[in-house]
Amino acid sequence: MWSVAQSPAWVESFWAWFWGVPAHIVTILVVSIITLALLRRLIKTTTERIIRGTRKAEALARRELPDALVRPEMFNNPRREQRARTVATVLRSAATLTVVTIATLMILDRIGVNIAPLVASAGIAGVALGFGAQTLVKDFLSGIFLLLEDQFGVGDTVYIGDVTGTVESVALRVTRIRDADGVMWTLRNGEILKVGNQTQGWSRASVPVRVAFDCDMGQLHDALLAAADRIRHDEVLADSLQGEPTVGGIEAMTSQSLTVRVSVRTDSNRMADVTAALRDAVRGEIEKRSIPLAPDVPKGLLS
Repeated sequence: MWSVAQSPAWVESFWAWFWGVPAHIVTILVVSIITLALLRRLIKTTTERIIRGTRKAEALARRELPDALVRPEMFNNPRREQRARTVATVLRSAATLTVVTIATLMILDRIGVNIAPLVASAGIAGVALGFGAQTLVKDFLSGIFLLLEDQFGVGDTVYIGDVTGTVESVALRVTRIRDADGVMWTLRNGEILKVGNQTQGWSRASVPVRVAFDCDMGQLHDALLAAADRIRHDEVLADSLQGEPTVGGIEAMTSQSLTVRVSVRTDSNRMADVTAALRDAVRGEIEKRSIPLAPDVPKGLLS
């Protein structure tokens, strides 16, 4: 019967050679591939779990809370999925780079290459690259923190420097905003130092009214409350309100005019609609009561 001992000399030489360096290289490659696959699987599973978390929260809220308190916009949050997928992309890239780098160095070491100078050169090259691409690195790091901290997301109305508009996309390097004139602004994330978000959480719909200096303030107060009450009973907008409307005192005064503001807290995604409806209701109540506007404002026009 044939056995290894009876095999030709070249076969024994081959196996002796193979179980040396080649076997170690194959083992490194197999372990690296398995490790990378497991890391990618873990990242994918975690990402999907985060995305599904919103659906579970919605189901729980619908089971525990009255229907009147559960609104679709409480859970329809596309930025959550965007953040999860973007961070997952960064983690996958980092995992791939780390595993490939370690595997390459281990293989080079097994075939007899002195990796000490290579590691030192890589460190120097990394420092040089860091200095040369520090702006790019800054943009990417800023983009990661913008997403993790949820400073703004797609669909938000934001104020960034001298740019005001609606966020259309948030990437790791740049953010794109479209203003009221339809102009698309592309901002590097590293240059975003201060952000004003008008549509995150809740907003306040307010209408300032400039009236004549000798206006009856009691009559004006009643008119503004009546206008706000019309919004509270509106079948479309009533569910968007988050509190009682308020009429402030005199916030500005000149020799010919007084300015009073009516406001109401509302859902962020309905702020524009509530403001427009409130403005129209105020106009109607003022005209119905013949309240005189400020002399420098045309009749029926609010500031």
